[in-house]
Amino acid sequence: MSSELQVLVISAASIGFFHTLFGPDHYLPFIMIGKARSWKLGKVIALTVLCGIGHILSSVLVGMIGIALELQVEKLNWFESFRGNLAAWALIAFGLLYALWGVRRMFKKHRHGHMDKLEDSKNITPWILFIIFALGPCEPLIPILMYPAAIESVGALVLVTSVFGLTTLFTMTAVVLAMSYGLSFVNLKRFERLGHPIAGFVIFLSGLAIQVLGL
Repeated sequence: MSSELQVLVISAASIGFFHTLFGPDHYLPFIMIGKARSWKLGKVIALTVLCGIGHILSSVLVGMIGIALELQVEKLNWFESFRGNLAAWALIAFGLLYALWGVRRMFKKHRHGHMDKLEDSKNITPWILFIIFALGPCEPLIPILMYPAAIESVGALVLVTSVFGLTTLFTMTAVVLAMSYGLSFVNLKRFERLGHPIAGFVIFLSGLAIQVLGL
C-alpha cells in the first residue's frame, strides 16, 4: 500500500466518523421516531442501517458515474449540492408535518386498539426517511476521497469507498444505539402524549441545522 493510499484510507475513516458525528440528521430522526413510536431497539437499528446504506450508495453511484464518464469534479459537486439542499428541505418539511400530525393526533379522541394497529400497519414513515436519506449526499466522499483514489487504481477506489461507508454506518449505528439505550433509563411518562410533536420538532431542527449551519 502506497503512502498516498494510506493517507486516503485514514482520511476516509476520519471523515466518515466526524462527518456522521457532527451531522445530527444522521441519527436524531431515528432516535426520536423510535422513541415516539415505542419501537424496539432492533427496529430502530435496522431502519438506521437501511437508510445509511441508501445514503452512502447514492453518492457512490454518482461518483462512479462521474469517474466513468470522466466528468469534472466541479460538475458533480454542483449536483451533490443540489441533492443536499433538496434532502435538507425534505427533512425540514417532514419534521414540520410530523410535528403537526402529532399535535392533531394528541387532541383527537382515542381510537379503539384495533384501529391503532390498523393505522400502524399502514405507516409510511420509515419509507419517507429512506427516500430522504437516499436523496442526501455524503458531501466529502466524491471530491475528497473517490476521485483521488480513482487515480491510484480501481482497488484503491473500492477500498477507500468501503472504509468510508463502513465507518459511516458504524458511527450512525453506534450513536443511535448509545442514545436510544440511554433514553430508555429516562422517565418520560409525563411527556408521552407529546412524543410525536417533539420528535417532529427535533427532526425539523435537524434539517434546519443542515440548511442553515451546513452541518
